[in-house]
Amino acid sequence: MARYAIKETEAKWQAAWADAKVFDAKIDPAKPKYYVLEMFPYPSGRLHMGHVRNYAMGDLTARYKRARGYNVLHPMGWDAFGLPAENAAMQNNRHPAEWTYANIDSMRAQFGQLGVSFDWGREVATCHPQYFRHEQKMFLDFWKNGLAYRKKSYVNWDPVENTVLANEQVVDGKGWRSGAPVERRELNQWFLKITEYADDLLAAIATLDRWPDRVRIMQENWIGKSQGAQLNFALTEASRRPGFDAVEVYTTRPDTLFGASFLAIAANHPLALDLAKTDTAAAEFIAECNRMGTSEAVIEQAEKLGYRTGLFVQNPFVPGQELPVYLANFVLMDYGTGALFGCPAHDQRDFDFATKYDLPIVTVVRPRDADASYTVGKAPFSDDGILINSGFLDGLTVAEAKKAACDHIEKLGIGTVKTQFRLRDWGVSRQRYWGCPIPVIHCPTCGPVAVPDDQLPVTLPEDVTFDAPGNPLDRHPTWKHVNCPSCGGAATRETDTLDTFFESSWYFLRFASPRSEQAFDKEAVDYWLPVDQYIGGVEHAVLHLLYSRFFTRALKQCGYVDMKEPFEGLFTQGMVCHQTYKSADGQWLFPTDVQQDETGAFLELSTGKAATPGRVEKMSKSKKNVIDPDEIIAAYGADAARLFVLSDSPPERDFEWTTAGIDGAWRYVNRLWRLTTEPAADKPLAAYGAPQPEGISGAADKLLRLTHKTIRDVTDGLENFHFNKSVALIRELTNAAEDLTGSDAASAWVRRFALVTVVRLIAPMMPHVTEEIWAELGHSADGMLVNQPWPSFDPALTVDASVTMAVQVNGKLRATLELPRDISQADAEAAALADPAVQRVLEGRAPKKIILVPNRLINVVG
Repeated sequence: MARYAIKETEAKWQAAWADAKVFDAKIDPAKPKYYVLEMFPYPSGRLHMGHVRNYAMGDLTARYKRARGYNVLHPMGWDAFGLPAENAAMQNNRHPAEWTYANIDSMRAQFGQLGVSFDWGREVATCHPQYFRHEQKMFLDFWKNGLAYRKKSYVNWDPVENTVLANEQVVDGKGWRSGAPVERRELNQWFLKITEYADDLLAAIATLDRWPDRVRIMQENWIGKSQGAQLNFALTEASRRPGFDAVEVYTTRPDTLFGASFLAIAANHPLALDLAKTDTAAAEFIAECNRMGTSEAVIEQAEKLGYRTGLFVQNPFVPGQELPVYLANFVLMDYGTGALFGCPAHDQRDFDFATKYDLPIVTVVRPRDADASYTVGKAPFSDDGILINSGFLDGLTVAEAKKAACDHIEKLGIGTVKTQFRLRDWGVSRQRYWGCPIPVIHCPTCGPVAVPDDQLPVTLPEDVTFDAPGNPLDRHPTWKHVNCPSCGGAATRETDTLDTFFESSWYFLRFASPRSEQAFDKEAVDYWLPVDQYIGGVEHAVLHLLYSRFFTRALKQCGYVDMKEPFEGLFTQGMVCHQTYKSADGQWLFPTDVQQDETGAFLELSTGKAATPGRVEKMSKSKKNVIDPDEIIAAYGADAARLFVLSDSPPERDFEWTTAGIDGAWRYVNRLWRLTTEPAADKPLAAYGAPQPEGISGAADKLLRLTHKTIRDVTDGLENFHFNKSVALIRELTNAAEDLTGSDAASAWVRRFALVTVVRLIAPMMPHVTEEIWAELGHSADGMLVNQPWPSFDPALTVDASVTMAVQVNGKLRATLELPRDISQADAEAAALADPAVQRVLEGRAPKKIILVPNRLINVVG
């Protein structure tokens, strides 16, 4: 048999599947549906091995579920708007649309080479007007239903990309794409009212039982429900200013009010801004705070700084106690009330602040095993305990004290019990060109006015330039100038475009009917949705996933859909990692630029100079530790690449790409090819399906039972995303089939059965070579392998015919015997007594009794 031809075979079957429209999904109420979806990619121009791993998992799942009899939907699209296209346009003097569509063409071709079972007839690109016209209508419906609104707000400003970022898009205080430190700016912004659904989003997390625990916890923490008290701290008479008699504070720890030593307000609090009118130092401090972002991550990592205003408030629980008022960089206007009181003894941030500014630290909670003389030392005490130094709260537990404190606040008439959420409304305005235009017109007479439905979509002008920072739509001479749809007067379009997470928050619905004149057909959505298995990165836990859950609820409120949860099952895969290298002058090197000499030293190929290996890290273009899938497919084929990324480690963990690993996968592809097609004597493999012969025993029986156990265990493994374990089981069966060398009819039949079972089980992972083997073995009349049902197993044959039993004499192990399962007492006794080791111990004496533990143990009592 000729050597396996990778390129020809893989191209042949990719064309055959496409010609037969194997993966075209159609509604079929007679079959159970299964919607498999991987998070769709941004069209950057090239796939990387992270893509290969993600989509190999999705394709394995889709092919497996098809074989199990499901009607599978497995679509593909492109998250095609975004700043990278705009940046590329500036760098390469190309229009973002041209750059984007060229990248889509390139990546589509790469996906084709991988043989992924996408229904390409459902392909969408979010930058296409036939896609975003529907989301413009959704935005207007949200606005009409009170779920979208515009207000002036402090936002995270990326000074490099010249746009607003959501809190979730700020990573370590920097823009998630540019890496530039974010700043705080006040702008008019459009928001979606995600807080409207905070309680429902939180409560429903408990129903997402097929989501990873860590994602559910991340969403719970991000929504951040807390109960506390909202109360007023009266300004002292000397501190009062026109319009400011008190400062309102929200706290989850009203039990610690007796330990308060300061009050802090946000730099943009109305009282702070009023102070800045006459206090130059306060104004400078506010300006410094505004050079920080607005996200909690930024605030947590920054040094805690304050400005003492000279104002004081009264502690409502301690008559006569005056607390100094500070402006503080760690307090934000959009959280709570923009003000808080500090109890340094029981909060790390407050403790650090009080230590820095020499403020009192009063202990008001002691550990349960300490007495009332307890005081905190070099660190605050933030665990549960008993109240001390707290008047009417003394002796109460923290929980009891919280309730008593809230009751007292209400009795005094200075506040009320309140539930608060950490979650804030989603700011969706972005100051850039390459995004979906927000369909609003600003009229000096009528205010913001919706673009009429019959004028949708509002499309982007093509004649724009990127020769200056900022949004080209603001500078366009004609596009933004229109007449008001309400009064007919001169007006301007909204020049902000939508956050790209707006597009990805409903694309999974569009796939149900991507060519519909409506956003989606109700019949199609009712049949296909929710997504049965969603696959993507955990980094989207509080971005895309939370937004999509909100979006589906908002669409339900507006009458689009009947469901609330879009993704029934979620799997988050690990990253693909690779060794990093640097040149002698400290520049990053591609792995292909480096080689090892005979001594093991690393050298830069182009210069011969020493190269330094670094850490194994997530593949990144910036660090050049990337592997081009095209090169791998050209050298090893798609099947080997797919097998390696599926088999090397558990799919939820990070995975290291190695040459040895891909070499091993390639060897297995060729080995399976040789085992099933090469020996002329084994051509009867074509007779797979012939009746099982009688008299199968010995090694053949063991292989037969192993084959049925492997079908059972691989099926269970694929159901539970244990892909690497499933590959290992299939390889064990391959080894066992190769090791069975008997030439009798029973052995030949079992070996054929085992090998063809291997082909069927591994087909979703290596679809090309297995399809070729299936045809080579003469199964063309049965149709392509991709259309064959999943192999079934006989439960009776998943139990071994023999068992290994321990033989003890007077409780000590003396032998192990391979005996028939469920052996009788008499036969077990005879076998044990016939063993030489047992005979030596007994020295001819008759045993007093023999105890049999079925299928496990024979204990001879002498």
